[in-house]
Amino acid sequence: MTATSTARGAAPRLLVVRNDKLGDFMLAWPALARLKAASPAPHVSVLVPAYTSPMARLCPWIDEVLIDPGDGASRVEQRRLLVEVKAARFDALLTLFSTPRIGWLGWRAGIPLRLAPATKWAQLFYNRRVVQRRSRSEKPEYRYNVELAEALLGEFDLAPAAAPEPPWWPLPEGERRAQRRRIAEELALDPARPWGFLHGGSGGSAVNLSPAQYVRLVQEVDTGLPMEKRAQWVLTAGPGEEPTAEAILAPLRKAGLEAHRLPPRAGLDDFAQTLAAADLFIAGSTGPLHIAGCLDIATAGFYPSRRSATPLRWQTCNRAAHRLAFCPPADAGEQDMASIDITAAAEAISGLLRHLPVEGRSGS
Repeated sequence: MTATSTARGAAPRLLVVRNDKLGDFMLAWPALARLKAASPAPHVSVLVPAYTSPMARLCPWIDEVLIDPGDGASRVEQRRLLVEVKAARFDALLTLFSTPRIGWLGWRAGIPLRLAPATKWAQLFYNRRVVQRRSRSEKPEYRYNVELAEALLGEFDLAPAAAPEPPWWPLPEGERRAQRRRIAEELALDPARPWGFLHGGSGGSAVNLSPAQYVRLVQEVDTGLPMEKRAQWVLTAGPGEEPTAEAILAPLRKAGLEAHRLPPRAGLDDFAQTLAAADLFIAGSTGPLHIAGCLDIATAGFYPSRRSATPLRWQTCNRAAHRLAFCPPADAGEQDMASIDITAAAEAISGLLRHLPVEGRSGS
């Protein structure tokens, strides 16, 4: 062992922090899986904001969830968090996205090993740093996270097991079939035909296609499929995104396509589990797209081309054969989503759908 007072061969207590957006947190699941695959398996706690905590509680690689009150929380709340972290007696802090507040928290809590990317002045609070230069977008975000997890395992001399593979969110046996039965009953869908889920919202951050572009995309995908493979479409929406979903739904129905709105769900966890019913998930680079990626659902993502938000950097973490990505061409503006070739995207998506096994038909 190299850095802490934990006995050699003992399972360390780790606190992993990814306390920003939903998509960012989902791209941490491969790193969490990597940590839990070590021998002996460490005890993994996460520090997340309240709104992603339902997903953290569903994650099979997490043992305990701590709630981060956020930068704007009162001194009382910040003090409560410090007391909670200090009482947990963590052996190491792994911060996947470094901020001064979290670095200071780990230092004040007396966590002996504190590891983070070597970026920003927040690195002063950490005694282990990994140079990554993420802004260059040279590899997927989830791979950067896995590298940090592997660096932490090395600090404890934990024996690495075979690296886990997708799905990063392995569902209990029968869960996907149960979700498909539920939606089939709600929307009267045919389980023997493909189900295409489409999320037209942007989550308030990522740029996305316009509703008119999505309507054209779905129509052209439908045209490119044989009759027995033509998809049934389910439109999803987050809070405040319902008008966008309706702006896609109405023209699709008018054009004679079979399209539906996903009925309301009880919460983020219920919504996320529902996505397991999809054969294909289409969206911008949003949290729901990355949930689908963790489930190893086939995805088609639409991205800007700016350096910090490329399709490579924010690649979904499903298998390569299940993954399509589209962005503006090199001679267009980096956020000019109108310049994306919808016909070419539709052809690629149709080709993917033609070769996907349909859950209801395969009986898997």
